[in-house]
Amino acid sequence: MHVRSKARVRHDGRQSETAFRIARGVGRLLRDLKFSSIAELDLPNGRRADVVGLGGDGTFVIIEIKSSPEDLRTDKKWREYRLHCDRLYFAISDSMSELIMPEEAGLIVADTYGAAIVREAETHRIASTTRRALTLRFAQTAANRLRRIYDST
Repeated sequence: MHVRSKARVRHDGRQSETAFRIARGVGRLLRDLKFSSIAELDLPNGRRADVVGLGGDGTFVIIEIKSSPEDLRTDKKWREYRLHCDRLYFAISDSMSELIMPEEAGLIVADTYGAAIVREAETHRIASTTRRALTLRFAQTAANRLRRIYDST
């Protein structure tokens, strides 16, 4: 028997409407690339990544969403994400200039309906202890969110 969840992804107010739309498109891209993804994942270093993708081979990608040039200018923490992923990307809307985005990360352009990688990220393999900690955090977060969905129906 196939049961369809009535739960819907909703804008929770923590991000701008633009960031929410970018995250949705990024999630669809990751699904197409055979990654599982979680938005707003707390990392072992205490930071919160906008979107984290986990590939079938254990590869982690972090996508840092930038909804405006001001968002990029005021962000001093994004370099800390590199220690928790094999590849780091920025994701922006098509209305934002690609030219202002740092070359130190890959680049994704996204909207509500999808996304495309316009610059591939360099691969930097993370430490095995970090990978284990992040894998456990990813699994626990996914299970807790799924439990909330079931509890709300």
